[in-house]
Amino acid sequence: MIFFAILAATIISYIFFKIHVANYDKNPESNVYDKYYVMITDNYKSDFWQAVYKSAFEEAKAENIYLDLMGEKLTNAHTVEELMRMAIASHVDGIIVYANEQTGMTRLINEAEEKGIPVVTLYGDNTHSKRISFVGVGSFDIGRKYGRQVIDIINEKKQKTDGKGKVQISVLVNTEMQDPAQNIIVLAIKETVKQLNAENTDFIINTVPVENQNPYSAEETIRDLFLQDEIPDVMICLNELDTVCAYQAVVDYNRVGDVDILGYSDSDKIISAIDRGVIYSTISIDTTQMGEYCVDALNDFYNFGETSEYYISDIELINRENAAEYSAKESADE
Repeated sequence: MIFFAILAATIISYIFFKIHVANYDKNPESNVYDKYYVMITDNYKSDFWQAVYKSAFEEAKAENIYLDLMGEKLTNAHTVEELMRMAIASHVDGIIVYANEQTGMTRLINEAEEKGIPVVTLYGDNTHSKRISFVGVGSFDIGRKYGRQVIDIINEKKQKTDGKGKVQISVLVNTEMQDPAQNIIVLAIKETVKQLNAENTDFIINTVPVENQNPYSAEETIRDLFLQDEIPDVMICLNELDTVCAYQAVVDYNRVGDVDILGYSDSDKIISAIDRGVIYSTISIDTTQMGEYCVDALNDFYNFGETSEYYISDIELINRENAAEYSAKESADE
């Protein structure tokens, strides 16, 4: 019974999306567009994806192309794979998708290519597929930045404790992402800490699997860490959701100052938490650059028949020293 209800909801959403695709060029504001691209993410509501989409939308609009963020106009929530099937069946002109290495995603990307729809993978890649380009970040560089922050924290804690005790570092990894990028980040963290640990402080780095299917599962996993006998001294988050959940848990369990959070993303909430000393630092991705790269990759494919295989966006570390400066810069840009 539940299966048929889900199937009915998917069909209804698909029909709604099909009508939207058929009528998008009837809108007086969009009837000049030459092509129709879609962007598919795992959570279109997040600040990170909204920022990437905003940049990509403006880049596409400048080229007389309409870019839709799939999911916003549908009545029900759908997985990335379900949205991919809708986009393929609707014969859009290009797909930008937050991918993974699962075989189901490989089949969907290859199906799109066989039907003449170029696919750009965004942030998460599918290396075995026929995608035309991947737009992401340098995972090793991210890991190195986290590692240097860990060393700073270790040195600070050593001064407070006279070097007694082992520093425990937990890296929160997304169980839904079969992505080697996470492994590269963790490897870079370990290598960097080992190389820069001049004081030979005793430390241990472990990974904690977190289900990111919804905010509740992530929140539950992270809160469980604070119910253990020994909580981590450093908690490294590799996405925006985990960062917010970790920040909230530290506040709720009155552990501010006991657990140092290394975050991900630069939402107003995260920057504010850095300014107040709740989050130690965060990694910021150039979402403007990332959005522009996605559209450029599709346009290059249509204009020249080829495109660069990899586009790597810039990253920046934000801490208490530059948080105020970063916020002022963002306000000025808006």
